[in-house]
Amino acid sequence: MVKISILVPLWNTPEEFLRDMIESVLNQTYENWELCLADGSDGEHDYVGRICREYGSQAGGRIVYHKLERNEGIAGNTNQCYLLATGEYIGLFDHDDVLHPCALYEYVKAINKTGADFLYCDESTFKDGSLDNLLNMHFKPDYAPDTLCGNNYITHFSVFARRLLEEDAELFRTSLDGSQDHDMILRLTDRARKVHHIPKLLYYWRSHEGSVASDIEAKPYAVEAAKRAVADHLEKHGFRNFQISSTRAFPTIFRIRYQVEGNPRISIIIPNKDHRDDLKRCVDSIMDRSTYDNYELVIVENGSVSREIRDYYTQLLGYDYEKALEENRQRVSVDKPYDKGVMTAAEAGKAGERIKVVTYEGDFNYSRINNLGAAYATGDYVLLLNNDTQVITFGWMEELLMYAQREDVGAVGAKLYYKDRTIQHAGVVIGMGAHGTAGHTHYKHNYLDLGYMGRLCYAQNVSAVTGACLLVKKSLYEQAGGLDETFAVSLNDVDFCLRLRKMGKLNLFTPFAELYHYESESRGDDLHGENAARYDQEAVRFRERWKELLSREIPIIIQTLRWRNAITH
Repeated sequence: MVKISILVPLWNTPEEFLRDMIESVLNQTYENWELCLADGSDGEHDYVGRICREYGSQAGGRIVYHKLERNEGIAGNTNQCYLLATGEYIGLFDHDDVLHPCALYEYVKAINKTGADFLYCDESTFKDGSLDNLLNMHFKPDYAPDTLCGNNYITHFSVFARRLLEEDAELFRTSLDGSQDHDMILRLTDRARKVHHIPKLLYYWRSHEGSVASDIEAKPYAVEAAKRAVADHLEKHGFRNFQISSTRAFPTIFRIRYQVEGNPRISIIIPNKDHRDDLKRCVDSIMDRSTYDNYELVIVENGSVSREIRDYYTQLLGYDYEKALEENRQRVSVDKPYDKGVMTAAEAGKAGERIKVVTYEGDFNYSRINNLGAAYATGDYVLLLNNDTQVITFGWMEELLMYAQREDVGAVGAKLYYKDRTIQHAGVVIGMGAHGTAGHTHYKHNYLDLGYMGRLCYAQNVSAVTGACLLVKKSLYEQAGGLDETFAVSLNDVDFCLRLRKMGKLNLFTPFAELYHYESESRGDDLHGENAARYDQEAVRFRERWKELLSREIPIIIQTLRWRNAITH
């Protein structure tokens, strides 16, 4: 049977808190545990030792108490606890918090089933000393390395195999008191063979005056310690010249800016049918607001009938679009049907290499249209972009690119708003929605909202991002086979992202690349009218293809992937 040593550093712990904590361990349904208590309390709080010895006499040797000669802080006191531990697994527990009676049982069950060597669970915060007064419930994603750098979302109840500490002289680094747990979690998840998330509320975090759960201002040094912990972690993995800053969500939720390496070319692929005003708004915003200048626009014309859009193409290209289209048709081999009407950059004349129009002829198929555009892209990166979008933030391409350039990253998506500035896209979670396929988080929230647990304020790993604004290496796009053309209308972007995940890549959402998305203005809503039947058919195909992933206990945010493989170019 797995033995778990629970480490609790004590310092002037209020009697009520101390008794609640110890009794929550004594009430565990799983019994192979030991509670290791290192007490740094001062002389005015000698009752702490008396209470610990009182409970220890009832626990059959499973409570190990040690009075320290001096208080060594959270990190030092916890390290002293670790010296008392004899279990194969170590659990970290705060002196003023409470465990669910089934916590250890669920952890050991997961260890036996999965072989996990680092585990954590969901948690709640409570106030006024009663679990009836819950402030919030934190339902966490599976192991997400970028999310963990931006925010220590794992926190409690961390349990890990003792062998993960064999390389360290100490569990916590005393120089990082205040965010020693964030530093420890970054180090140990790095080494773990399998990080496992238990999607159950098993840890109860007490909010009271002086606790970080109540107010970070109670421990201002924790913010700087957390920044140093993240910086050390990034430097260990080869990142240089990055910046870490606090966000408006919380001082220890961070925005991380990485340096863009080199000056790679980005091919922005924009499908378009008629809707001259939408396309012009999109193109103008790219040209007016983009601070990154090494890009090309590949507009994929697919079935326009209006005179005004053809005139706009002529205006963009600087030559007669229709005349060039007809001349090009006469040169194209019938063996290459998707080359019909293509005007390459070399033929563009005055347009130079910045803009090209590729003409697609055939039934509407969003995947095939984008794949055609990608085939004529000359960039190192492909940026899928809807024609009904409008750029807001100046550094939007740099923000997407600094993640997409990493070898461990697949697709990167932006934060998109409706015209009323409510949120249209902030990452995709599978298993959501009436069709049980996928849905957008924080849908229709106000643009100023912080999001669930601050999730709208920092970059994070997600299952998928929308193809309305999706950046990926062109080589990776081709390796994955592009968008699956059997998904002609919907779910092609989610399917593409899940295939990237299956290839071992991380997908990311960043809130710092912002655009408007006047969704479905171009071709209508997928879920109503004549498009609904097509969507239903594709939803059935999607659920069949990804049924194993969709059958999990909860929608999966990301796979357990290896952050240690992350490198930059």
